[in-house]
Amino acid sequence: MTSKLIPSNPDQVMVIRDLVPRTITTLSVPFLRFGKLKIGGRGTIVRLQNGSLAVFSPVALTSEVKQKVAEMGEVKYITAMDIEHHIFLGPWHAAYPNAKVIGPEGLPEKRKSQNNEDVPFATVFTTSNTHPSIDPDFDAEFDYEYVPAHQNKEIAFHHKPTKTLIQADLLFNYPSTEQFSKTGVDPTSGILTKLFGAVTNTQSVWQKRFIWYGISSGDRQGFAQSVARINQWDFERMIPCHGDVVETEAKSVFQRVFDWHLELAKKST
Repeated sequence: MTSKLIPSNPDQVMVIRDLVPRTITTLSVPFLRFGKLKIGGRGTIVRLQNGSLAVFSPVALTSEVKQKVAEMGEVKYITAMDIEHHIFLGPWHAAYPNAKVIGPEGLPEKRKSQNNEDVPFATVFTTSNTHPSIDPDFDAEFDYEYVPAHQNKEIAFHHKPTKTLIQADLLFNYPSTEQFSKTGVDPTSGILTKLFGAVTNTQSVWQKRFIWYGISSGDRQGFAQSVARINQWDFERMIPCHGDVVETEAKSVFQRVFDWHLELAKKST
């Protein structure tokens, strides 16, 4: 299954980009669902003001990535942002064993059932503890929101110094131009990708409908409350795991996709 999801040659097709010089670096890779849907994946490295590094949704740890990490600082945090974004937790923890591993409830058990590497979780977000403290340095720079109403148990982060929202599957921003830019493959090619792209395009109403009627249907009210809290953050940029980075005016994109949920949250207050 994994071979159908991730590229066999990540060192050749990964795009390493300094999104914010000396502070945020993205690691963008092609990613296929069911071996056909051109989704794209992305890891993000944030350099805290004390020089330590926080890694979100880690992707393949290539030699070039290791070199980039060495240039940036010491990895202190490795976060699986939901129960799906965990494939590379093992290699990253093996390379940086002193880093704190962070993830949502259900993931430790899922990894054990799949016979993944044994990775000790320092912090697990749960429905009974949705806003645990990571540590003073991390908490000073990040807002975070656990969304247990999301089917993937999403954790969203806001890096306050750079006004950047980092999220995994909360919303997609298709097409995945950057993530497939070194493959020579059109990221919009194929009928399944075109259909999926129409549903996950932030410019159309279809992603709003997909999240409303599908993703959040199990607990729409709880989902809406989480979205409303995220909307209070002062972000201008958004880094999704799937699709292109929203470089500017990310708050307006967020509000357009979650308009119905934000209205629901208002009615309940």
